[in-house]
Amino acid sequence: MSTMRAVVVDPDVQGHLALHEVELPSPAPAEALIRVSAISLNLGEVRTARLRAEAGWRPGWELAGVVEQAAIDGSGPSVGARVFGMVGFGAWAECVAVPTAQLAEIPDGATFAQAATLPVAGLTALYGLERGALLLNRKVIITGGPENIGHIYGLERGPMLLKRKVLVTGASGGVGHFACQLARREGALVTALVRRAERAASVQAMGVHEVVIGEDAALTRSLGPYHLVIDTVGGNTLRTAMTLLETDGICVNLGAAENPEMTLQNRYGAFDSPDNEQGFVIRDIKPRRVAKDLGRLVQMMVSDQLHPHIGQEAPWTDVVEVTQSLLDRRIAGKAVLYVS
Repeated sequence: MSTMRAVVVDPDVQGHLALHEVELPSPAPAEALIRVSAISLNLGEVRTARLRAEAGWRPGWELAGVVEQAAIDGSGPSVGARVFGMVGFGAWAECVAVPTAQLAEIPDGATFAQAATLPVAGLTALYGLERGALLLNRKVIITGGPENIGHIYGLERGPMLLKRKVLVTGASGGVGHFACQLARREGALVTALVRRAERAASVQAMGVHEVVIGEDAALTRSLGPYHLVIDTVGGNTLRTAMTLLETDGICVNLGAAENPEMTLQNRYGAFDSPDNEQGFVIRDIKPRRVAKDLGRLVQMMVSDQLHPHIGQEAPWTDVVEVTQSLLDRRIAGKAVLYVS
């Protein structure tokens, strides 16, 4: 076979997304060809695909499936292995060429759908929380500049947030849901902010200490001040969150759900002024050892320490309806589509 089906941006159809025949990918030496079983959707890629992308662009960041062709350089999993991973675009397809550095095996006890939820939201939450906790503890030396957080020395590894107060905004979303669980795993006293009352129960079930319902982060003030804020909303929520920090507290911003059109420069400009004395914002979370860290996340999941929240499952032929539900913020947690 030289062709396959994939989701493609098509401005001439309703929802601007359609299944089209495209060329089968030709993997690079360090890439494996994956036969996709499940894909997980993220709000950022959905907004791009539905609202901004040009005709012919192929969306998709994360996937799970089976290795159909192993990498010819010998790296990565072998043919037939169940795997999950991430790419820059094009994951919403029957087959995807995935760099083995961004691919991990799925252990027994985990499904394709569960694994597919982990790469983007899971790694974002993991890296944001770990970097915030490391700086908060201040028992580290970061070598190679702030862009390189992979070489960290001098940290006494234990529960990194033991008894520390942590606020997670947008806690019912994909990143927020994982951030709450990972913070609890590190011993934090977690306050979760959710927009809607019907989503409070699922967040409370993660073992957080307090759930606050509403769109205004100021509603959480009486439970602070916070040593660490994990903000997935941006905009006014981020601005308010900065006023809720302990002296020398850390705020990690991981999204801009409140105003997705706001540029990075505008998102952070308010916090570069001398008037900002309540801690600082971490603004650039970069991937590190993706394959290894995906393995960490999936092992947490199979050992019952991490629970993906899948708010909707559907066949990928329903991509227009499901992406619209995400845009309308009618899905809590993650949406998973099954590729036939």
